[in-house]
Amino acid sequence: MAYIGRGTESISNVEVLDNLTFNGSASYTLQKSSVNFVPSSANNLLISISGVVQQGNFSVSGSTITFDTTVSGSDTCDWILHYGTGLITTVADGAITEAKLGSNAVTTAKINNGAITSAKLDSGLALGKIGQVVEDRITGNDEITSTSTSFVSTGITLNITPTATSSKILLSFNSGGYSNNNDWTLCKIDRDGTNVSGDIYFRNTGLGGTIQSHFNTFFIDEPSSTSQLTYSIQYRAPTGTARLGSVSGASLIAMEVLA
Repeated sequence: MAYIGRGTESISNVEVLDNLTFNGSASYTLQKSSVNFVPSSANNLLISISGVVQQGNFSVSGSTITFDTTVSGSDTCDWILHYGTGLITTVADGAITEAKLGSNAVTTAKINNGAITSAKLDSGLALGKIGQVVEDRITGNDEITSTSTSFVSTGITLNITPTATSSKILLSFNSGGYSNNNDWTLCKIDRDGTNVSGDIYFRNTGLGGTIQSHFNTFFIDEPSSTSQLTYSIQYRAPTGTARLGSVSGASLIAMEVLA
């Protein structure tokens, strides 16, 4: 039955591709003006072979079209039409390719909150993002007294579970305190009962028999683990009496720094 009206090749947003030369194969290269052509999808193509319109009996990959069966070399390609945007009301699956996106077309407003996960970030960025923060503290009213020359627990302890073995743990410890006739206090940071910071000497300053001080330190631990880690503060006095956490209290903060 003849078609009455304007030719389908003249419809707006329809591209006319070069005719194919069949040779008994199933796969051929699509071209437009002798340049390889990548269609939006197989659903956007309409092909006439020896007077019979073909649609849905072929697939495309890049600029290659593959028919469900071989096409005889005696067959003739009458025309190939590629239906572009504006003609169809529903976009076919896979029709929007990277090449079809305009430069700067995707804005921040079009990205859903939480849509970009850490797995999508380039590993070479080395952002050093803080993954989590955990803290334990005592107040000035909970000061801890030690007369021991051996390390004792302050009761300041926290648990943190790294999300990756490549993560580092940034530890921050600060405290007020004073000693009785001592000019220094010795502390250390334990991880699961093992000293990871080394011995930390805090020098006290002041006058008279009671020497008051406030001190802070930072330490980076590399546990290479995704198991729960327990960090704690231990301290001791060289001689006499030392008090930790007096006046301003004391706190230990652990921050996971992602690789």
